[in-house]
Amino acid sequence: MTLLRRPVPALVLLIAACGTKQAPPAPPPPAVGYVTVREQAVTLTSQLSGRTSAYETSDVRPQVNGLIEARLFTEGDRVRKGQPLYRIDPQPYQAQVASAQAAVTRARASIASSAALARRYGELVKINAISKQDYENAQTTSAQSQADVAAQEAALRTARIDLARTTIRAPIDGRIGRSVYTTGALVTASQTNPLATIQRLDPIYVDIQQSSAEILKLRQQVLSGQVARDGGAKVKLLLEGGTVYGLQGTLRFADVTVDPTTGSQVIRALFLNPDGLLLPGMYVRAELVQGVEQQAMLVPQRAVSRDERGNPTALVVGAGDKAELRTLQTSRTIGENWLVTGGVRPGDRVIVEGAMNVRPGMPVTPAPATSNAGPRQASPAGPARNQARTQAQKQAK
Repeated sequence: MTLLRRPVPALVLLIAACGTKQAPPAPPPPAVGYVTVREQAVTLTSQLSGRTSAYETSDVRPQVNGLIEARLFTEGDRVRKGQPLYRIDPQPYQAQVASAQAAVTRARASIASSAALARRYGELVKINAISKQDYENAQTTSAQSQADVAAQEAALRTARIDLARTTIRAPIDGRIGRSVYTTGALVTASQTNPLATIQRLDPIYVDIQQSSAEILKLRQQVLSGQVARDGGAKVKLLLEGGTVYGLQGTLRFADVTVDPTTGSQVIRALFLNPDGLLLPGMYVRAELVQGVEQQAMLVPQRAVSRDERGNPTALVVGAGDKAELRTLQTSRTIGENWLVTGGVRPGDRVIVEGAMNVRPGMPVTPAPATSNAGPRQASPAGPARNQARTQAQKQAK
């Protein structure tokens, strides 16, 4: 038993000596790719939902009572201002015109008789053949006859207007919708339902809803000089299928009131619509150019993560090529970047590649990022570093 225990210490020393000689070298710092933060002019845009609405809308309504004799248009067609649309039975109004003309003729005839009587009484009163009262009565009758002529002529004009209104005409240019009333229907001048509706669709409005808080923030930035704004802002339109409308619109005005229920403000843009592609009530998304920020800082979205509180953070190559964790202040996205207002400064190197292998405080081997499309697979010195890592792994085995 004693002889079997003696070789054990020598064997342990031999194994320990072999292990000391084969210890692997320390791995090099992980390679990372970075982008340098710099100030640049950035165009601020926003996509907002909206609805199209007609440039002009007019209800076709009767202005006289009667039966519809004919409809003179095709539903859905384009109509021009003044084009006949409906014809109402004109016979009662033709009779009114004839009666008014007869009344005018009778009134004019009485003028001649009363005027002659007033002249004769004027001669007789000079020789005291009649009383002054009779003369004054004759003058009054003559004046009343002239007034009767004016009243009957006004009645004749009214009758002619009503007769003309038996032909209902288009009040504006545009596209007419369906006819609510058919031939033979009785219509009145005081009815609430229109016969049809005409809408002018070229140009066409797009009413966009934007938060009043965002508009207030933008106005403050404009007043402070941080954002420059062009008065003739252009608007792009995205249709329901995701396609881009071929023509750009122009921003016209923002409503002067804020909707208290939604806290939003209506912004109206004007678009040309020569082909009639846009119809009233369509849901669209509008891309507005709100202004230009001259000293903006952009950080790629792929470089930004969130901490346990939800704050945006990014790793930066700091002093001594060591990784530093920064908490960012972001305002919006610009394409594939975040618009950053705090947390980094111009000249900082933000890590965009290889950040998964890095912890704050670790030394890194920085190099400019190869592309903006996504994390690169290897750094510029990647092949040499990968070869060294392979040799170290082989020695460890």
